[in-house]
Amino acid sequence: MNDFIIQIHWFYVLVMLVGALYFYNQSRNPKGVPKYEYMIAIFIPVWSALAYFSIAIGQGFLETSERTVYFARYLDWVFTTPLLLVALALTAMYYTKKNISMILSLVFLDVIMIVSGLIASFSENAAKYIWYSIGVVALIIIFYIVWVPLMNIAKESDSKLHSHYKNTALYLSLFWIGYPTVWLLGPSGLGIVSESFDIIAFILLPIFSKVGFSVLDLKGLRSLEQKSSKQK
Repeated sequence: MNDFIIQIHWFYVLVMLVGALYFYNQSRNPKGVPKYEYMIAIFIPVWSALAYFSIAIGQGFLETSERTVYFARYLDWVFTTPLLLVALALTAMYYTKKNISMILSLVFLDVIMIVSGLIASFSENAAKYIWYSIGVVALIIIFYIVWVPLMNIAKESDSKLHSHYKNTALYLSLFWIGYPTVWLLGPSGLGIVSESFDIIAFILLPIFSKVGFSVLDLKGLRSLEQKSSKQK
Protein backbone atom coordinates (compact mmCIF):
# COMPACT_ATOMS: atom_id res chain seq x y z
CA MET A 1 0.00 0.00 0.00
CA ASN A 2 1.52 3.31 -1.09
CA ASP A 3 1.93 6.47 0.97
CA PHE A 4 -1.00 8.22 -0.72
CA ILE A 5 -3.48 5.56 0.40
CA ILE A 6 -2.09 5.61 3.94
CA GLN A 7 -2.16 9.40 4.23
CA ILE A 8 -5.65 9.87 2.82
CA HIS A 9 -7.04 7.28 5.21
CA TRP A 10 -5.35 8.99 8.14
CA PHE A 11 -6.95 12.23 6.93
CA TYR A 12 -10.34 10.48 6.96
CA VAL A 13 -9.80 9.19 10.50
CA LEU A 14 -8.94 12.71 11.66
CA VAL A 15 -12.04 14.24 10.03
CA MET A 16 -14.30 11.60 11.60
CA LEU A 17 -12.86 12.14 15.08
CA VAL A 18 -13.20 15.91 14.76
CA GLY A 19 -16.80 15.38 13.70
CA ALA A 20 -17.47 13.15 16.71
CA LEU A 21 -15.98 15.77 19.05
CA TYR A 22 -18.10 18.47 17.43
CA PHE A 23 -21.30 16.48 18.01
CA TYR A 24 -20.26 15.69 21.57
CA ASN A 25 -19.76 19.38 22.21
CA GLN A 26 -23.21 20.10 20.79
CA SER A 27 -24.73 17.40 23.02
CA ARG A 28 -23.61 19.32 26.10
CA ASN A 29 -26.07 22.03 25.08
CA PRO A 30 -28.77 19.99 23.29
CA LYS A 31 -31.24 22.88 22.97
CA GLY A 32 -34.21 20.57 23.39
CA VAL A 33 -33.07 17.93 20.89
CA PRO A 34 -33.21 14.43 22.42
CA LYS A 35 -29.88 12.99 23.56
CA TYR A 36 -30.25 9.91 21.35
CA GLU A 37 -29.95 12.17 18.28
CA TYR A 38 -26.49 13.21 19.44
CA MET A 39 -25.52 9.67 20.42
CA ILE A 40 -26.26 8.46 16.89
CA ALA A 41 -24.34 11.38 15.39
CA ILE A 42 -21.32 10.64 17.63
CA PHE A 43 -21.26 6.86 17.16
CA ILE A 44 -21.33 7.05 13.35
CA PRO A 45 -17.99 8.88 12.86
CA VAL A 46 -16.31 7.04 15.74
CA TRP A 47 -17.09 3.64 14.24
CA SER A 48 -16.19 4.86 10.75
CA ALA A 49 -12.86 6.20 12.02
CA LEU A 50 -12.04 2.81 13.55
CA ALA A 51 -12.85 0.99 10.31
CA TYR A 52 -10.70 3.28 8.17
CA PHE A 53 -7.98 3.26 10.81
CA SER A 54 -7.55 -0.44 10.05
CA ILE A 55 -6.83 0.45 6.42
CA ALA A 56 -4.43 3.24 7.41
CA ILE A 57 -2.29 0.79 9.40
CA GLY A 58 -2.20 -1.82 6.66
CA GLN A 59 -5.19 -3.94 7.63
CA GLY A 60 -8.83 -3.84 6.56
CA PHE A 61 -8.23 -4.95 2.97
CA LEU A 62 -7.41 -8.05 0.95
CA GLU A 63 -5.40 -8.10 -2.24
CA THR A 64 -6.64 -10.55 -4.85
CA SER A 65 -5.18 -11.31 -8.25
CA GLU A 66 -7.75 -8.97 -9.81
CA ARG A 67 -8.03 -6.08 -7.34
CA THR A 68 -7.81 -4.90 -3.76
CA VAL A 69 -10.99 -5.34 -1.73
CA TYR A 70 -11.29 -2.86 1.14
CA PHE A 71 -13.58 -4.96 3.32
CA ALA A 72 -13.21 -2.50 6.23
CA ARG A 73 -15.41 -0.12 4.24
CA TYR A 74 -18.23 -2.62 4.44
CA LEU A 75 -17.64 -3.18 8.16
CA ASP A 76 -18.05 0.57 8.47
CA TRP A 77 -21.13 0.82 6.26
CA VAL A 78 -23.02 -2.15 7.73
CA PHE A 79 -23.23 -0.28 11.06
CA THR A 80 -23.17 3.38 10.11
CA THR A 81 -25.51 3.51 7.11
CA PRO A 82 -28.41 1.88 9.01
CA LEU A 83 -27.85 4.47 11.75
CA LEU A 84 -28.02 7.27 9.18
CA LEU A 85 -31.37 5.91 8.06
CA VAL A 86 -32.54 5.61 11.66
CA ALA A 87 -31.56 9.26 12.21
CA LEU A 88 -33.43 10.29 9.07
CA ALA A 89 -36.51 8.29 10.08
CA LEU A 90 -36.44 9.78 13.58
CA THR A 91 -36.38 13.22 11.99
CA ALA A 92 -39.50 12.42 9.97
CA MET A 93 -41.17 11.09 13.13
CA TYR A 94 -39.87 13.87 15.36
CA TYR A 95 -43.32 14.97 16.52
CA THR A 96 -45.14 11.64 16.18
CA LYS A 97 -45.06 8.12 17.57
CA LYS A 98 -42.06 6.20 16.26
CA ASN A 99 -42.96 3.57 13.66
CA ILE A 100 -40.59 0.79 14.74
CA SER A 101 -41.54 -1.58 11.92
CA MET A 102 -40.67 1.06 9.31
CA ILE A 103 -37.35 1.81 11.00
CA LEU A 104 -36.49 -1.90 11.20
CA SER A 105 -37.42 -2.32 7.53
CA LEU A 106 -34.93 0.39 6.61
CA VAL A 107 -32.22 -1.26 8.72
CA PHE A 108 -32.91 -4.72 7.25
CA LEU A 109 -32.86 -3.42 3.66
CA ASP A 110 -29.68 -1.48 4.32
CA VAL A 111 -27.88 -4.54 5.70
CA ILE A 112 -28.94 -6.48 2.60
CA MET A 113 -27.56 -3.67 0.42
CA ILE A 114 -24.18 -3.55 2.18
CA VAL A 115 -23.68 -7.31 2.46
CA SER A 116 -24.63 -7.72 -1.21
CA GLY A 117 -22.01 -5.15 -2.12
CA LEU A 118 -19.37 -6.98 -0.10
CA ILE A 119 -20.17 -10.31 -1.74
CA ALA A 120 -20.14 -8.60 -5.15
CA SER A 121 -16.64 -7.27 -4.44
CA PHE A 122 -15.36 -10.82 -3.97
CA SER A 123 -17.36 -12.24 -6.91
CA GLU A 124 -16.45 -12.59 -10.56
CA ASN A 125 -18.27 -12.39 -13.89
CA ALA A 126 -22.08 -12.59 -13.82
CA ALA A 127 -22.28 -13.34 -10.09
CA LYS A 128 -20.70 -9.96 -9.34
CA TYR A 129 -23.45 -8.07 -11.15
CA ILE A 130 -26.19 -10.25 -9.70
CA TRP A 131 -25.12 -9.33 -6.17
CA TYR A 132 -24.62 -5.71 -7.22
CA SER A 133 -28.16 -5.63 -8.64
CA ILE A 134 -29.58 -7.06 -5.40
CA GLY A 135 -27.92 -4.22 -3.52
CA VAL A 136 -29.28 -1.63 -5.96
CA VAL A 137 -32.82 -3.02 -5.63
CA ALA A 138 -32.52 -2.75 -1.84
CA LEU A 139 -31.39 0.88 -2.25
CA ILE A 140 -34.36 1.66 -4.50
CA ILE A 141 -36.77 0.28 -1.88
CA ILE A 142 -34.99 2.33 0.78
CA PHE A 143 -35.46 5.45 -1.34
CA TYR A 144 -39.15 4.63 -1.72
CA ILE A 145 -39.59 4.44 2.07
CA VAL A 146 -37.60 7.65 2.54
CA TRP A 147 -39.48 9.63 -0.09
CA VAL A 148 -43.04 8.31 0.27
CA PRO A 149 -44.20 7.06 3.70
CA LEU A 150 -41.58 8.94 5.73
CA MET A 151 -42.10 12.09 3.70
CA ASN A 152 -45.84 11.85 4.34
CA ILE A 153 -45.26 11.46 8.08
CA ALA A 154 -43.12 14.61 8.15
CA LYS A 155 -45.58 16.50 5.95
CA GLU A 156 -48.55 15.65 8.19
CA SER A 157 -46.62 16.59 11.34
CA ASP A 158 -45.40 20.14 10.77
CA SER A 159 -44.57 22.37 7.79
CA LYS A 160 -41.15 23.38 9.12
CA LEU A 161 -40.29 19.78 9.96
CA HIS A 162 -41.42 18.74 6.48
CA SER A 163 -39.10 21.29 4.89
CA HIS A 164 -36.18 20.18 7.06
CA TYR A 165 -36.83 16.49 6.40
CA LYS A 166 -37.05 17.08 2.65
CA ASN A 167 -33.68 18.87 2.67
CA THR A 168 -31.92 16.17 4.70
CA ALA A 169 -33.48 13.35 2.67
CA LEU A 170 -32.40 14.99 -0.58
CA TYR A 171 -28.90 15.58 0.76
CA LEU A 172 -28.45 11.98 1.85
CA SER A 173 -30.04 10.53 -1.28
CA LEU A 174 -27.75 12.45 -3.63
CA PHE A 175 -24.62 11.25 -1.88
CA TRP A 176 -25.90 7.70 -1.57
CA ILE A 177 -26.44 7.52 -5.32
CA GLY A 178 -22.71 8.12 -5.58
CA TYR A 179 -21.80 4.87 -3.79
CA PRO A 180 -23.16 2.33 -6.31
CA THR A 181 -22.09 4.61 -9.16
CA VAL A 182 -18.46 4.76 -8.02
CA TRP A 183 -18.48 1.04 -7.20
CA LEU A 184 -19.72 0.18 -10.70
CA LEU A 185 -17.20 2.44 -12.44
CA GLY A 186 -14.30 1.48 -10.17
CA PRO A 187 -11.99 -1.56 -9.95
CA SER A 188 -14.67 -3.68 -8.21
CA GLY A 189 -17.01 -3.17 -11.18
CA LEU A 190 -16.29 -2.19 -14.75
CA GLY A 191 -12.84 -0.76 -14.04
CA ILE A 192 -13.50 2.44 -15.99
CA VAL A 193 -11.94 4.72 -13.37
CA SER A 194 -8.63 4.22 -11.56
CA GLU A 195 -8.11 2.86 -8.07
CA SER A 196 -6.96 6.31 -6.95
CA PHE A 197 -10.28 7.83 -8.04
CA ASP A 198 -12.12 5.02 -6.27
CA ILE A 199 -10.20 5.60 -3.03
CA ILE A 200 -10.70 9.37 -3.09
CA ALA A 201 -14.42 8.96 -3.82
CA PHE A 202 -14.87 6.55 -0.92
CA ILE A 203 -13.12 9.05 1.33
CA LEU A 204 -15.19 12.08 0.30
CA LEU A 205 -18.59 10.38 -0.01
CA PRO A 206 -18.60 9.10 3.60
CA ILE A 207 -17.35 12.43 4.97
CA PHE A 208 -20.26 14.29 3.41
CA SER A 209 -22.87 11.58 3.95
CA LYS A 210 -21.90 10.94 7.58
CA VAL A 211 -20.52 14.07 9.24
CA GLY A 212 -22.12 16.40 6.71
CA PHE A 213 -25.53 14.78 7.11
CA SER A 214 -25.43 14.90 10.91
CA VAL A 215 -24.35 18.55 10.87
CA LEU A 216 -27.30 19.39 8.61
CA ASP A 217 -29.80 17.25 10.52
CA LEU A 218 -28.86 18.45 14.00
CA LYS A 219 -28.71 22.07 12.89
CA GLY A 220 -32.24 21.79 11.55
CA LEU A 221 -33.58 20.04 14.64
CA ARG A 222 -31.93 22.54 16.98
CA SER A 223 -33.46 25.34 14.90
CA LEU A 224 -36.91 23.73 15.16
CA GLU A 225 -36.60 23.54 18.93
CA GLN A 226 -35.45 27.16 19.19
CA LYS A 227 -38.39 28.37 17.10
CA SER A 228 -40.77 26.27 19.16
CA SER A 229 -39.39 27.74 22.40
CA LYS A 230 -39.77 31.32 21.10
CA GLN A 231 -43.38 30.64 20.09
CA LYS A 232 -44.14 29.40 23.60
